[in-house]
Amino acid sequence: MKVDKYLFGEMTWPEVKQVVKEERVAVVPVAMIEEHGHHLPVDTDVVLANEVCVRAAKQIPEDMVVIPPINHGYAPHQMDFPGVISISQETFIHYVVDVCNSLAHQGFKRILLLNGHGSNVPLLKVAARQVFLEYPDVMCASMSHWDFEPVVTLANEIRDSENPGGINHAGELETSMYLAIKEDLVQMDKAVRDLDKYQMSKYFWLDLVGTGEGRPVVMVPQWSAISETGTLGDPRPSTKEKGEKLLGAAVDGLVEFIKLYKERDHGPRVNHHL
Repeated sequence: MKVDKYLFGEMTWPEVKQVVKEERVAVVPVAMIEEHGHHLPVDTDVVLANEVCVRAAKQIPEDMVVIPPINHGYAPHQMDFPGVISISQETFIHYVVDVCNSLAHQGFKRILLLNGHGSNVPLLKVAARQVFLEYPDVMCASMSHWDFEPVVTLANEIRDSENPGGINHAGELETSMYLAIKEDLVQMDKAVRDLDKYQMSKYFWLDLVGTGEGRPVVMVPQWSAISETGTLGDPRPSTKEKGEKLLGAAVDGLVEFIKLYKERDHGPRVNHHL
């Protein structure tokens, strides 16, 4: 019997067994508990990543199941600010791999790590690759919710903050999206532009979707050395209306990806030493 649910945590084990048979994609929101300036709650990354997954699953429950989110990520560089719960890179990778291996062991053949925290990105690439090595017949991919093409296009059309720079940590995109989800928890009267301390220039610029001169250098110093408030961007132009549009774009991107991911062939491994 087909299962109508799409939240893994609300299923019984026979229902989980059934959705595995339905060949759904297991989507794991992965994020972080950390400071987000004076205006956003410390659960921002978790709330945004999970919301995108849940909204997408409501549209295509036959194609995906949302796994309970991984709340804690990697951000030791932000520990000068209260509100940060960071785990080591080794712990993070092992934890994510263990979660994915558990899903693979149950029979899920396609797993997506949907990320909401920038510093998780390189570690998630490693974790996804380790799952491939452990379960060669399982696909495991990772991407961030701001990477979907509809988000990049829309954000650069509707943004009012400077480009590059305004859409970054606790900036216009994240603040707008949180306003669309839990407006009562956003303190817009405390939202401030905080970018000057970073000294943006050619190669040294930050923006989740924007453009600058050349490819940006990957360099993450102590956060307190580059930000006064914990924000690194400009949240002041954020609105609930922008947030709803950006959430919709992220959901559209995820739905499109899941459809393509399900159709993707997984070629067999070949040992050329033989």
